[in-house]
Amino acid sequence: MRPAPTILHLDMDAFYASAEQAAKPSLRGKAVVVGGLGPRGVVATASYEARILGVHSAMPTAQARRLAPNAAYLVPRFPLYRSVSEQVMELLGRLSPLVEPLSLDEAFVDLEAGGVADDSVSAQVTGERLRTAIREVTGLSGSVGLAGSKMLAKIASEQAKPDGLVLIEPGTERELLAPMSVRTLPGVGPATGDHLRRAGMTTVHDLAEAGEAELVRLVGKAHGHGLYRMALGLDDRPVVAERDAKSVSVEDTFDVDLHDRVRVRAEVERLAVRCVERLRSADRSGRTVVLKVRRYDFSTLTRSETLRGPTDDPTVVREAAARLLEAVDTTGGVRLLGVGVTGLADFTQEDLFAQAADARELAKRAEAPEKPVADEDRKPVDEEPESAEQLAARRWPAGHDVRHAAHGHGWVQGSGVGRVTVRFEEPGGPVGRVVTFRIDDPELSPADPLPLVRDPVDYSSWPASLPKSRSGAVSAAGGESSP
Repeated sequence: MRPAPTILHLDMDAFYASAEQAAKPSLRGKAVVVGGLGPRGVVATASYEARILGVHSAMPTAQARRLAPNAAYLVPRFPLYRSVSEQVMELLGRLSPLVEPLSLDEAFVDLEAGGVADDSVSAQVTGERLRTAIREVTGLSGSVGLAGSKMLAKIASEQAKPDGLVLIEPGTERELLAPMSVRTLPGVGPATGDHLRRAGMTTVHDLAEAGEAELVRLVGKAHGHGLYRMALGLDDRPVVAERDAKSVSVEDTFDVDLHDRVRVRAEVERLAVRCVERLRSADRSGRTVVLKVRRYDFSTLTRSETLRGPTDDPTVVREAAARLLEAVDTTGGVRLLGVGVTGLADFTQEDLFAQAADARELAKRAEAPEKPVADEDRKPVDEEPESAEQLAARRWPAGHDVRHAAHGHGWVQGSGVGRVTVRFEEPGGPVGRVVTFRIDDPELSPADPLPLVRDPVDYSSWPASLPKSRSGAVSAAGGESSP
């Protein structure tokens, strides 16, 4: 534990949904749900307006539609989210060399290591300036927690939501934690929480009073020791600049169970290629290929194969995944497939045979166009071909960007019955008008996302010389004065 609250935790507010609201003027202040829109889709993020109606992350989209039938349901736009995340992480990196990203929208920062804070006052001012900078650069809000440990900084940022800052003064940890639920502590999930509840422990105070020996008896030595320390507010984990990934994986859930073995194998091979693309983008290789299959009855099987050495070769991973599939019975139907690589390394074990095969395959594709696959080879006789509505939804995902030769930039509101409806508006502009087109309109095409802020403030010299915020001056007492 530190004597000053110099560990900062940033959590962007309803990140995906907030980014969509900032990009689409017509959705500001309205319920927005981002996630999978198919029959088996799951909510990734819901705006605060949707949360009031009971919608939350990880909820089936079908259930969300029943709770919020008038909300805007959008397919995620990860290129936009990654772009905004890079802007935020760059600001954090200017505060300190020790930044520990947890996801696209969440990170820890060691302010003391960056020399920008050494006590409560300087930490508070830095936190408020960071929130102002994020809003100026991205147009979005983030919540900040400040404390002497990572655990408490994360708890503080949760209390600060939405769009706030909470600082926990060192020495007040036990008093603050005492009335909180045991589920507040890291590592206490539903099962552990229920086990502790049956033992009569529902608050952090109960854990501290029970003592370490009793917690070890209930949940085991390692977990019990850590749980007791957290109940006392003790957490010595450092902020780690580089979090070493243990695996890289991709998976897809299908709207309709796959029964055709040829189709299942094709999907596995496609996922293997996507997995290698992620592996290479991270400049890593891996030694163990893992196949994940969730069947029609929700039973989940995993199979793995360890190679002779680390590889990032798509042919090697694809062939290994296909071999693993041979050992899995898929006759009842498959609802989810995944391919992953573990045992990551920073080097590649050369496999000349695989590389030669991959080169030959690429040369073949370059020389001759791919022949169309007969319908009887593509799908089994008992599977229905995709409808025009399904094809339109895949070509024009709800919420994604488009450009029309005459109307300019817009986004897809929906599609069906051979039509696609587009609202033409841009970030920072007025609410746009809606126009409907045929799904094959030659003047309509997919487009890249536009920046959320057209003319962001220059923070290249931040935090040494912070430009005055357009939204108001920052006070040392913690808080922003609005015009």
